[in-house]
Amino acid sequence: MSRRPAEWLGRLVGGGRPQPAASEMPVRRRHPAPSLPEPALRTGWQLVSLLLSYPDDRLLGLLPTIREAAGTLPDAVGSPLLRLAGHLADADPQAVCTAYVDTFDTTRKCALHLTYYAHGDTRKRGIALVQFKQAYRRAGLEVGEDELPDHLSVVLEFGATGSVAVAWKLLNDHRSGIELLQLGLDAKDSPWADAVSALRATLPPLDGSQAEAVARLLAEGPPNEDVGLDGYALDPRLNPHPADDDLDLSLDLTGAPR
Repeated sequence: MSRRPAEWLGRLVGGGRPQPAASEMPVRRRHPAPSLPEPALRTGWQLVSLLLSYPDDRLLGLLPTIREAAGTLPDAVGSPLLRLAGHLADADPQAVCTAYVDTFDTTRKCALHLTYYAHGDTRKRGIALVQFKQAYRRAGLEVGEDELPDHLSVVLEFGATGSVAVAWKLLNDHRSGIELLQLGLDAKDSPWADAVSALRATLPPLDGSQAEAVARLLAEGPPNEDVGLDGYALDPRLNPHPADDDLDLSLDLTGAPR
């Protein structure tokens, strides 16, 4: 489903729900620390989150503000965002909407849901989705039932306005999915490839295990089994009560061995 810019995506012009309290549990680091200053990291993630959303009138109306904010960022992050914002501003709105749907809704090679790359449509993906929700909940944010918590725009909005540390871990744990998304968009010569390029510029270089995961996914594709997302409701582990929130945030959410 195409993700439209919800009200809480409009923080660049004010409004939206309040930021979560900064009382989340500490996250044990297994990834390099961010190289960008936190304000620039938050701004970059906010802009990528917006620009990867469905290009409706609300998003198109935000483009002047997005371009202004992108101009304050380091070139590796800001330049691709400016290119994409310029494309969206200059193109025919209906054509942009059609291209967005053709890009993200008609092929899974450009999926915006991070757990798909690691788990495909398997039961393990349901567990990973719960882990995302629990990670958000630990940081004071509840994700609505109408949106999947692994959507890249949701993760980036959470990092931009909530916990940088938790979002940093989620993004890096699913780095192979981000790399596959970049390759898929590049192959389609998609203007949205610039948004992912900007995101990657905020992340550390690939380490050996991440590069191996990318190569494996390229060769084999995501796993598959005869169980769709509806089947997750049959497994009580996938619907824990909030009071039983005991997720260990040191878990590798990709499912790769530690």
